[in-house]
Amino acid sequence: MTTIAKGLEGVLFTESKLTFINGSEGILTHLGIPIQEWAENSTFEELSLALLDGKLPTAAELAAFDAHLKANRMIPEKLAEEIASFPRNVHPMQALRTAVSYLGLFDPQAEDTGEDARRAISIRMIAQFATIIAAIARAREGQPVIAPRSDLTHAGNFLYMLTGKEPTTEQARLFDIALVLHADHGMNASTFTAIATSSTLSDVYSCIVSAIGALKGPLHGGANEAVMDMLDEVGTPDQAEAYITKKLDNKEKIMGVGHRVYKYFDPRSRVLRDYAEHVASKEGKSTYYQILETIEKTVVDRIGSKGIYPNVDFYSGTVYSDLGIKKEYFTPIFALARISGWCASVIEYSRDNRLLRPDAQYTGATDQHYVQLQDRQ
Repeated sequence: MTTIAKGLEGVLFTESKLTFINGSEGILTHLGIPIQEWAENSTFEELSLALLDGKLPTAAELAAFDAHLKANRMIPEKLAEEIASFPRNVHPMQALRTAVSYLGLFDPQAEDTGEDARRAISIRMIAQFATIIAAIARAREGQPVIAPRSDLTHAGNFLYMLTGKEPTTEQARLFDIALVLHADHGMNASTFTAIATSSTLSDVYSCIVSAIGALKGPLHGGANEAVMDMLDEVGTPDQAEAYITKKLDNKEKIMGVGHRVYKYFDPRSRVLRDYAEHVASKEGKSTYYQILETIEKTVVDRIGSKGIYPNVDFYSGTVYSDLGIKKEYFTPIFALARISGWCASVIEYSRDNRLLRPDAQYTGATDQHYVQLQDRQ
C-alpha cells in the first residue's frame, strides 16, 4: 500500500539552515533567531543579507550590501516604458510576473547559474523589485513613475516611489517590520516552486517568475486581499460576531484564519496585531482593527481548540491599508518581501542540487487498446 501525502504535507525533500518552524508551539526562527527578535531589532536589508549568506553580517558587510542595493534600484528605461504600456485592468501580479521576466532580458549574467552570479542577480532583484512594483502601481493608477532615491531605506524608498510622499520615520519602520515578517517562511508553495524550477538548473529569473505565479493564488499570497474583502463585507464592528458565527456554523472558510503549518498563533500575526492596534489608534482608523479583534475572539473561542488561529495575513492587510496602500497591491508587496527568501533558498538548494521529480500513483484504466477513430461510438 502506498500512502499519498496530499499537498506534500509532511514530506521532507531537502535540508535547510535558513528557517525553522514549530507549528504546534507557534515558533518561527531565521538562522535560529526568533522572528520577534528580527522584527524588533533588525531591518529588511539585514535579514535579506543574513538569508543570502546564512549568517549575521558584520557592520561593514551590511553597509556594503546596503550600498549595493541602493546602487541597483534603477530599472532599465525600456522596462519602465513597458510597464507604462501594460493594460491597467490586469492584476498587479500579472504585471509583476511579466516585468520580472522582461527584466531578465537586460541582465548579461542571466544565464549564469554559478553561485556568485546567482548572488549578484539576487541583490539586484531585491533592489529592483521595489522599483518595479511601485512603477506598476503608479502606471496602473495613471500616474507618472517616480524614480528611486538613495537617501532612504529600502522600505522608506518603496513608500516614497508608491505614493510620491516621503514617509515618516514611523511609517517607514512599520513597513520595514512588515517586510521582515514576510521575508521567508520555509518551504511554502512559492519557495518550493522556485526551488523546483532551480533544480532543473534553470536561470534565477525563471525561478522567481515561477515563484510569482505560485504566490499569485488566493490560497497563498492573495489571502490578505481576501481578508480586506471580508472586512468590507462585515461593515461595522457590531456585526462582526454574527457574521463570523454564521460562517462557522456553515463551515465556511474564514480568510486569514488557519494555516497548514501552525496549530497555534502564527508568531508573525502577534507582532502585526500590536502594530495594527497602534496605527489604528494613532491614525483614528480603528474600524478595521475592531472588526478583526472581534473576529479573532470569536474564532479562538469556537475553533481554537482545533488548532485554528489567525495567521500573518489576518492583520497585514490592515497595516498596509493604514499606510495608504490599496488592497490590489498587497500580494505584490508580499513578493517584495519574499524575494529575499526565494533567492536565498534557490542559492542554498543549488549547492547540493538534485532534480525534483516526484511520482504519482496511477489510478486510470489498464489493459486498453487503441480504437480506430471511425470505430468509436
